This record gives sequence, C-alpha cells and structure tokens, in this order.
Amino acid sequence: MSPPGRPWSLSLVFLLGMASEGINCPNRCSCQYLEVNCTGQQLQEFPVDIPLDTRQLILAANNVSYLPAVELSFLADLVYLDCRKNLLGDDLDFTFIGVVRLVYLDLSFNNLTQVTFSTFSHLLSLVVLKISDNPNLVAIEKDAFANNTWLRHLDVSRTGLTFLDTSTVRDLPNLRLLGLSDNLWHCNCSFLDFITWMMESNVHFPDADNITCYTPAGLRALRMSAAEAQLHFSCLTQLYKQDYIFLCLVGFCIFLAGTMAAWLAGVCAVIYEVHASKGEEEEEEEEEEEE
Repeated sequence: MSPPGRPWSLSLVFLLGMASEGINCPNRCSCQYLEVNCTGQQLQEFPVDIPLDTRQLILAANNVSYLPAVELSFLADLVYLDCRKNLLGDDLDFTFIGVVRLVYLDLSFNNLTQVTFSTFSHLLSLVVLKISDNPNLVAIEKDAFANNTWLRHLDVSRTGLTFLDTSTVRDLPNLRLLGLSDNLWHCNCSFLDFITWMMESNVHFPDADNITCYTPAGLRALRMSAAEAQLHFSCLTQLYKQDYIFLCLVGFCIFLAGTMAAWLAGVCAVIYEVHASKGEEEEEEEEEEEE
C-alpha cells in the first residue's frame, strides 16, 4: 500500500516538470519531450530559449534567412533539423560546425546558391540531406560531400544545377537514393561520365522519368538512357578542330623525326665509308712499300 500523500507528490513533480518545459519553450513554438516545433509561425529569426537537450527542431514554413552557428552549437544533441520553406541563402559555410550528431537535415525550398566543402563537412553522421527546390542552386563543389560518408539519401531535385561531377556522389559508399529530377542538366561530353555512372550504379533515382536533358536543344527532354547512347556516339567518334591540329602536329613531328633519323643514318654511313676506304688505301700503300 502506498504511503499517504505519495500520489500528490508524484503529481507535483510531474507538474513542475511540465512547468519547467514550458518556461524553456521558445515563443510561438510547441515543445514536447526533446522536440521543438515552430512550424508556420512566421518567424523572422532563429528562435531563442530552445532547450539545450533538444533532439528534434522543426522550423519549417517560416521566414528565417540566417542560422546562427553559435546558437546552433549549443544544441549539441540535435539529430533532426527541418528548415524547409524558409529564406536561407548561400551563407551556410561553417553554420553546422557544432551539431556534429545531426542525422537528418532538410533545407529544401530555400534560396541556396551553392554548396561548398565547408557547408556540410562537419556533419560526419549525416544520413539524409534534402536541398531540393532551391531554384538558385547552381553549383555543388566536387568535394562538397567528401566527409559525409554515411549519407544514404540525397535530394537535389528541382534546382538550377546543370552539371554534377561524378566523384561528388560516386565516392559516397552508403548512398542508396539520389534525387535528380527536373534540373537543367547540360548533356554534353563532359556530362557523359556522370550519365554512364547513373546507368551502371545501384543507387535508386526516384522520379527517373523526369531526369532529362535541358540542353543542348537536340537532346532536350531526352531521358538519360537515350542521351547516353547519343553522347557515346558523338563524343567518342567526333573530332574537333583542336583534335585535327593536334594530330597534324603529331604527324609532322613523327615525319621530322624520321627524316632526321634517316639523314643521320646516311651521314654516318658516308663517314664510315670514307674511313673504310682510307683504311684500305693505307693498307695497300704499306704492302707496296714492303715489296
């Protein structure tokens, strides 16, 4: 049998705990155990007073244009960060330096313009990264995800990308899903290596029917499998002006080298014959003198 008054004491502890959580919850946000949800609150800035033990932070559908690295670094246990549908720009380098345990990051529907090595290089535990629907995203550096070796789900659909270096995604050992649809892919000879990797990779490409060429005009709206066949033919058989110039130079060098070699051989032969004939004449003179 419980001691008298114990149920009241337990209720008091529970209420005090709820009160303490309420005090630490940011304004206009809702807080549950280890989760802070500020969805659709028209926030202009990163919220203050976020509990330091927060594991999941949702800032979706606001007007936040800047993520302060210092404030984020206080949330050392953060594993889930949803910042989709905000106004985040291209000043994200070193932003996530203090949230090294982050596993899920959604930056879709923002104003990103580029991804550099410094953008996500500290997120060594990152598994899911969504940067789709950033129409101004035009560049992803070759080694942008070099440190994100645990990355399994990467989405760069519906951006302004025209090119992606093959090594950027090929060197991700755990990558299983890659979103590439509705981008402005420029299907030239430089992009052939990436297309070939797509055809041979075990990675799944959702919405594959919408992964098509945007330029050049002759390949527009062509799916990657069809584009690969045409590019293989044109890129591996076509010679450009500089190629012909190079071949002419090589041929001239070979001709010149052969001519010089033949001339030197002829000179050596003549010299040898002269020395040989002089030697014979001297031998004959010596024999005549002895007689």
